[in-house]
Amino acid sequence: MDSVTQGFDVFEAKNRLTALLDGVEAGHEILITRRGKPAARLVPANAGFDRARAQRAVDGLLRASEGLSPVALSIKELVNKGRR
Repeated sequence: MDSVTQGFDVFEAKNRLTALLDGVEAGHEILITRRGKPAARLVPANAGFDRARAQRAVDGLLRASEGLSPVALSIKELVNKGRR
């Protein structure tokens, strides 16, 4: 589901609430602003789990950790280092 964030000020959002809810139900995200600053975000209630997005995150973490080796310290040594 591709979400498209659209911005509306509070006054406009109050006047168009039904239409905004229709958009949210269609998968869009709605940003509501107050005096030009973000105040709230309307998102679908049942957005669900995005397996493709989660897989991209895992792949990114795996790429970022390539070449790193685990620290050869015991749990006790790590705890003691954290107390210093």
